[in-house]
Amino acid sequence: MKKILQDLNFDELNALCDELREKKYRAEQIYHALMLGKKISETTTLPSSLKDKLLEEYEDEPVKIIKTQLSSDGTEKYLFSLSDGGLIEGVFMRYKYGNTMCVSTQVGCRMGCRFCASTIGGLKRNLTSGEILSEVLTVNALHGGDLKKREVTNIVLMGCGEPLDNYGEVVKFLRCVSAEGGICISPRNISLSTCGLVPQMYALADEGIPVNLTVSLHAPDDESRREIMPVAKKYSIAEILKACSYYFDKTGRRYIFEYSLVSGVNCDDGHAKKLVKLLSGRPCHVNLIRLNEVRETKLYAAEEKEAQNFLKKLTDGGLSATLRRRLGTDIAGACGQLRAGYTEGLE
Repeated sequence: MKKILQDLNFDELNALCDELREKKYRAEQIYHALMLGKKISETTTLPSSLKDKLLEEYEDEPVKIIKTQLSSDGTEKYLFSLSDGGLIEGVFMRYKYGNTMCVSTQVGCRMGCRFCASTIGGLKRNLTSGEILSEVLTVNALHGGDLKKREVTNIVLMGCGEPLDNYGEVVKFLRCVSAEGGICISPRNISLSTCGLVPQMYALADEGIPVNLTVSLHAPDDESRREIMPVAKKYSIAEILKACSYYFDKTGRRYIFEYSLVSGVNCDDGHAKKLVKLLSGRPCHVNLIRLNEVRETKLYAAEEKEAQNFLKKLTDGGLSATLRRRLGTDIAGACGQLRAGYTEGLE
């Protein structure tokens, strides 16, 4: 596997051009082409001699869409192939306020959450910052976006993998995707979802990148959480809440809790009452999600009436809470389902 040019920020591209004895303006041409989602080989502003040098060491197309599924609601789901044959997923969702791209940060996942398809088969490897960035650049270009009129306006790190388990590369991605002169997506338009890796939550707060921190909670107490999320055996809800408070103090950004409603598991009136007590008075929002069912998990989504009742219990209790609009349910909307189905088809 060759190196990935998108791993380099602008200063690093400048250094590369010095090393290759190329003129300084070549770094700007390369950077601009990459931010437009172009392959090295199709970049018309570069001479063939420079493209040949680059292609000796760097991948021409580190992330390639090999399958697309289109939902009746306009959501698009992509299966990406990486240079080493690894498979990841991404989702493009249209909203009134803009278009959101859900990106993956790892091939597979080792967190083992019972309701998640991307953890089936475990972790294969981490993505590099350039591979994560290429997901965004590829889809932005696919929809005709450029650097002045982006088609990808918001990003959520909620695809395959646990972002904070790939901490260094994810932080580099956040800096690159928000850098001036590039695609320049504001950190305030980026949400990072974690299952609750407490030390990395503290570290992220100290990075000075004010992304929206989203924590996958999915239960109001440690005992219930341990039943569906192995990470709960290492970090308690109390530790997670303390880290969230630190994040708020450092960034001024309220934090969000994701709560997947699993029928018969975590969404009866007792769970709602515990959740209200747990989060009352905190600068947070609860994002309720009707579970995207995954065949292998044998867990089932709450019915609409059950979901609405749970929401009402939370809002009546004074919590800020919403029930997320379901997107992509007709195209294997849960993260990991498309990858798993494709892999099964190859076997």
